[in-house]
Amino acid sequence: MAQTYSGDIAKDVLSGIAITIFIFTVSIYLPIIGFFCAFFIPLPILFYRSKLGRKRGGIIPAVVVIAMLAISGRISVDIMFFIELLVLGFVLSELIELNLTIEKTILFAAGAVLGTGFAGLVVYSGISNIGIYTLISNYVDKNLELTMVLYENMGVSEENIAILSSSLKKIQYALVRIIPAMVIATTIFISWTNLLLARPILTGKKLFYPDFGLLNLWRPPEQLVWGVIASGGMLLLPSGAIKMLGLNGIIVFMTIYFFGGIAIVAYFFDKKKFPRLLRTFLYSLIALQQFVLLFVIGVGFFDTWLNFRKIGIKKSD
Repeated sequence: MAQTYSGDIAKDVLSGIAITIFIFTVSIYLPIIGFFCAFFIPLPILFYRSKLGRKRGGIIPAVVVIAMLAISGRISVDIMFFIELLVLGFVLSELIELNLTIEKTILFAAGAVLGTGFAGLVVYSGISNIGIYTLISNYVDKNLELTMVLYENMGVSEENIAILSSSLKKIQYALVRIIPAMVIATTIFISWTNLLLARPILTGKKLFYPDFGLLNLWRPPEQLVWGVIASGGMLLLPSGAIKMLGLNGIIVFMTIYFFGGIAIVAYFFDKKKFPRLLRTFLYSLIALQQFVLLFVIGVGFFDTWLNFRKIGIKKSD
């Protein structure tokens, strides 16, 4: 009996390692699809940590890190990104056991990942003897060059390639300065996505999952409006540094209000009983069309005053 139990644990550990390494391999070898596959790396770590416990579950990310280094052949900013995804999955499982609110769960998970990521970047910068700003600038420049090569292979017209090539310096300048907001926004998005995807998996295996309530009724805290107003005000000031600070703030707040907008969309999908196929199409439209995406963000923002779902209002009122 004990041998069977030990065998099941070993099987789960090996399965977790294999699944995570597979997602990692797809992420680095498939240019476009792989980028989105990387977002799901925390999910198997979260699941097997919840199933096996802290010590046994911790074996999986430890082995996967070694495998990542063996596959890539060196430590790089990209590998640090993947390692932080492993950290995120493990931290999310730890926070799930604490039975916190969804806001605290996302906040603490993102904080842990951003904190360890920045510390890792400082250490890597010291080892490579390159300043953090130069390190990030070189990384952005390298990825822009790879993007241009990808566009050429995809058959983008030479005219468009020339236009993009002439604008690379300006694009790099802007990207380097909004990297903080992009990192924060991406961390929040991946945390939220994996937390939602973990729900049917954990409950299906009869593992603990917090009762976050009806998430289609979730709305951002009203106090965030002042952050948006302050960030918008910074964009009007003449100082370039302050403008960039305001732009970073706008990007982060837009991410939060996107989730508020998606909650409203999901609420009305449920209320009107939209078929699953139609929901999938509309969600895909939101993801692919920038104007629709901005509309959803606007809905989440103005819900602070308009209260589209009439939360807290009785029918008699």
